[in-house]
Amino acid sequence: MATLLRSAFVIARRDFTATVFSKTFLLFLLGPLFPVLMGVIFGGISGAAISDAERPVIAVVASDSDFRALAEARRRLDDAVTSSTMLQLRHFRPEPDAAAQRQRLLALESPPVIAVLEGSLDRPRLIGGLEAEGTTIRHVRFLVDIARRDRVAPAGEVDVQLSKSTRSPGSLAPARALTARAGQTVLFLLTILLSGMLLSQLIDEKANKIIEVLAAAVPIDAIFLGKLFAMLVMSLLGIAVWTATGAATIALMTDQGLSALPAPATGWPAFLTLAVVYFMMSYLLLGSVFLGIGGQASTAREVQTLSMPATMAQVVVFALAATAVGVPDSPRALAAAVFPLSSPFVMIARAAEQPQIWPHLVAIAWQALWVALIVRVASRIFRRSVLKSGPRRRFWRRAAKA
Repeated sequence: MATLLRSAFVIARRDFTATVFSKTFLLFLLGPLFPVLMGVIFGGISGAAISDAERPVIAVVASDSDFRALAEARRRLDDAVTSSTMLQLRHFRPEPDAAAQRQRLLALESPPVIAVLEGSLDRPRLIGGLEAEGTTIRHVRFLVDIARRDRVAPAGEVDVQLSKSTRSPGSLAPARALTARAGQTVLFLLTILLSGMLLSQLIDEKANKIIEVLAAAVPIDAIFLGKLFAMLVMSLLGIAVWTATGAATIALMTDQGLSALPAPATGWPAFLTLAVVYFMMSYLLLGSVFLGIGGQASTAREVQTLSMPATMAQVVVFALAATAVGVPDSPRALAAAVFPLSSPFVMIARAAEQPQIWPHLVAIAWQALWVALIVRVASRIFRRSVLKSGPRRRFWRRAAKA
C-alpha cells in the first residue's frame, strides 16, 4: 500500500505540475467568467429594455388634486410590491378638445402610452386596446379605489408591532429545502464542469506510448489514482479562485452574502465543510468512472462520442438525487444515498435538512470504498484491453486439465 501511494503521489505531482504551470490553465480559470459576464451584460440590457420600453404607461388626464391622489396610491403600492409590470402614471392636464387629446396621447411612442385615464375619481374612464379583465385594468381599479379612500380619510403611517419568536419546524422545512436544492445544484454544476476533462486524460499519453513507459515503472492503479487526484487538486484550485472572485464581487455589490439563503440544519461552517468533502467524493467517483471509460478511447473523436452519454448519465444521477429533497428519510432518498454515484448529492441535501453529523461520516466512508473499488476495476480493464497484459483465464484449458 505504501508503494502504491508513493507511486500515485509521483504521478499526481507530475500531472499537476504539467497542467497548472501551462498557459492553458489561465484560460481554464477564466473560462467560467465568460458566461457570467455575458449573463450580466444581457441581463442588464434586458432589464433596461423592460424598465424603459415594456413597462406599461397610463396617461392620466385629470386635475392636479386627482393625479396627486393617484400618484400617492401608486407610490404606496410601489413601496409594498416590487414588480416590473407596475403601472407608470403620466399626468396631462385636460384640454378643450378631449377627443383630439386622447388620440394624440394614444399615438405617443415616447413614452409608450397603452391607455388613457379620463374623468374624475368618481367617474373614471379608461380608453385603450386592453383586455376587459386584464392586469392593467385591475391595477387601475385598485389605484382608483385607494385614491378614493385617501380622499375621504387621509391615510397615515400604520404602526404594526412585531414580536420576535423562534421559527417553527414547519416554517424551517421549506426554507431548508431551498438551501438543499441550491447545494445540490452547485455541486452538480461543478462536478459536470470539471469531471468531464478526465475523459480525455489518457489520449495523448496512449498515442505517444508514454503510458506504456509509466506502466512499466509503476502499477496501473497508481497511475489512475495519481491522475485522479492531480485533476482533483487542480479543480479545487480553480474553485478556490472562482469562490474568492465571487465572494469579492458579492461583497462589493451586496451586503447579504449567504444570508440570502436560509441557514442549513447543520450550520454554515459544517455545511460548507461537507460541501467541499462531497464535491471531492463526487469528483472522485464520477472521475474514476470517466477515467476508466476514457482509457478505452484511442482518439479525440471517440472521446467526443463518449461525452454525450457521460453527460446524460450525470443528469440522470442528479435527477435521482433531487427526488430526496424534502423527504430525507423516505425509501427513495435512502436508496439514492446508498447508490454511490448519487450519494454525495443526496447527503449534501441531508446536511441542509437534518442536523445529525454521524450519517455523513458513514456516507463518506461508503463513498471512499467505492472510489477504491472503481479505480481497481477500471485499472484492470485498462491493463487487459489497452496494454494487453495481465493474467487471462481460459476456461477451456482449465477444463482440459481437470
